[in-house]
Amino acid sequence: MFDRDIWQEIFHSIRNNKLRTFLTGFSVAWGIFILVLLLASVNGMQNGFYDQFSGNASNSVYIMSRTTSKAYAGFEKGRKIQFTNEDVDYIKGSFKGDYEYITPVFQRGASARYKQETGAYNVSAINEDHIYIEKIKVAQGRYINKSDVVSGAKVAVVGKKIVTDLYKKEEPLGKFIELNGLPFKIVGVFTDDKDEGAESTIYAPVTAYQRIYSNTNYIDMIMLTYNPDFNLDEALDFSNKIAVLLKRRHRISPEDQAGLRIWNTAEAFNDIGKFTGVLQIMSVVIGLLILIAGIVGIGNIMVFIIKERTKEIGIRKALGAKPKQIIMLVLLESVFITALSGLIGLVFATGLLTLVGPLMDAPAFKNPSVDISTVIIATIVLIVAGMLAGLIPAIKAARVKPIVALSDK
Repeated sequence: MFDRDIWQEIFHSIRNNKLRTFLTGFSVAWGIFILVLLLASVNGMQNGFYDQFSGNASNSVYIMSRTTSKAYAGFEKGRKIQFTNEDVDYIKGSFKGDYEYITPVFQRGASARYKQETGAYNVSAINEDHIYIEKIKVAQGRYINKSDVVSGAKVAVVGKKIVTDLYKKEEPLGKFIELNGLPFKIVGVFTDDKDEGAESTIYAPVTAYQRIYSNTNYIDMIMLTYNPDFNLDEALDFSNKIAVLLKRRHRISPEDQAGLRIWNTAEAFNDIGKFTGVLQIMSVVIGLLILIAGIVGIGNIMVFIIKERTKEIGIRKALGAKPKQIIMLVLLESVFITALSGLIGLVFATGLLTLVGPLMDAPAFKNPSVDISTVIIATIVLIVAGMLAGLIPAIKAARVKPIVALSDK
């Protein structure tokens, strides 16, 4: 029940100890302010990390051939592993239902030319599934389709930067671009907001490029996406199984980590989660340490207040005040100072994040913010902190004997 007399006494005590109340309250407000900003910064880092992968499917697996570092099955170490189209077919046959999309990748550098304009760019020859794996954003025209791959059509999808370099203000769709002297018809233009460097890439049907290179069936890399219903363990197990089968197929030692490189985006998300989890724990610890300093300060000021009001408390008890009423008076004052100070720090921190957070957009830091659960937890922490800060002084006040208090000078 609201007791007007108690609150009048609380405000009277605060007015009589303005400086100490301000300094102690400031330490609590600063602790909450730092805690919220630290947690928001961790969220900002997490958002930035995840944003780096937003240009690709979150369930992607990249398989790259390398050079062996161990001798195995009669082969010496230092052997270059070469993937072929048959490796893609082998994965398709071995993991039916476990993958969504898959594409071989055949990469070469190319000297590109349009009229008098020239430039050196990278060509990635792929199939029609590639657009879903790398989440290509087609700005004009279309992407490589199945018909292009089956027929080995000499068509190309070029990045926006290539259009700017070679075509200037001309419309590129339907025109030809010479790649190492061979004409490819431009059927699409793509953009990449996350990586402008990617806009210097040219995509073409893998079959067309393999024919150019003496009908080779060689490929440099395999990209695929696994079943999106897989959890983390299933996703990692999936890529591990691929590693085992491909090592067996290419006679690579099971202990050789150099001959085959498989990168699963699930690993990256897992690592990011662990890293930001550690940062969150550190942030909470640092914030709580600062908050504890404020709590100690509030406890200290309450001890001084009790000392100054010893005679008053003795009179109260002599007039019939119960110990629990004395404890309630001290606890309410402590909780009030803590909660008000913490609320000010909380409001200031969230207000700052609301104004500045959306403007922050760095490669590894994006939109720092705190969710409602953090605000609720911080509020609970404030209330508990206020009670703890005033608990010992309150108990001490309740134990004051009237005869001793009245004789106090």
